[in-house]
Amino acid sequence: MAGSIDVTGIMRSITSSLQTPVVVLLLLLSVLTVFLAGSLAGEFFTERLHMRRKKVCIPDMVEMFHSKEMTVVECIQQSSLLNRQKKYLLEITRHPGFTGAQRESLAVRQIAEAKALCDRRVRVTDLIAKAGPMLGLMGTLIPLGPGIIALGQGDTFTLSNSLLTAFDTTVTGLFSAAAALVISTVRKSWYRNDLSVLETLMECILEEENRHD
Repeated sequence: MAGSIDVTGIMRSITSSLQTPVVVLLLLLSVLTVFLAGSLAGEFFTERLHMRRKKVCIPDMVEMFHSKEMTVVECIQQSSLLNRQKKYLLEITRHPGFTGAQRESLAVRQIAEAKALCDRRVRVTDLIAKAGPMLGLMGTLIPLGPGIIALGQGDTFTLSNSLLTAFDTTVTGLFSAAAALVISTVRKSWYRNDLSVLETLMECILEEENRHD
C-alpha cells in the first residue's frame, strides 16, 4: 500500500544504530573492570594482607576492654583493625555524656554507615556482572542481521566481519561480567567479615561504656 510505514525497516535502522553505542559501552566496561581489579589488588596488599598477618582476636580484645591495663580507646587504637573500623568504634567513646540509649542509637547509625560504604564499593561490579552479558548479547545479535543478508547475497566478506564482531562482543561482555562477579564475591566476603567484627566489638564497647555510667 502506498504511503504505508515500513515498520520492519524502522526497527532495522534502530537496531543498526545501536551497534556502535553497545560496542563503546562494552569497551568502557572492560576498562572499568580492569581498573576495579587493580583496586581489588591494591586493597588486598594495603589492608587485607596486614589483617592476615595480624588477625583480630575478638575474645582477646573483649578481655582487654574489661581489664584495667588499657582504656577502651587505647585498645582500639593499638589493634590491627582497619582504620575505618577504628573510626566507627572510637566514635562511640567520644561522647561520655550520652545515655545508654543514645549510644545505642549512635552505634546503629555507625553500623548503617559501614554497611552503606560496603554496598557502594560492590554496587559497580554487581552492575557490570548483570549488564555485561546483556550488552554482549546485544552486540552479538545486532551484526547478525546484516550478516544474514550478506549470506543471502553471497557476500562472504561482510558475513565474516559480522560474525567476527558478534564473537568479539560476546567474549568482551562475558569477560567483563565474569571478572566483575569475582571481584564482587571476594569483596562481599571481606566486608561480611568486617561488619561481623564491627558489630560484635560495638556491642562489647556499648556494654563497657554503659557499665561505667
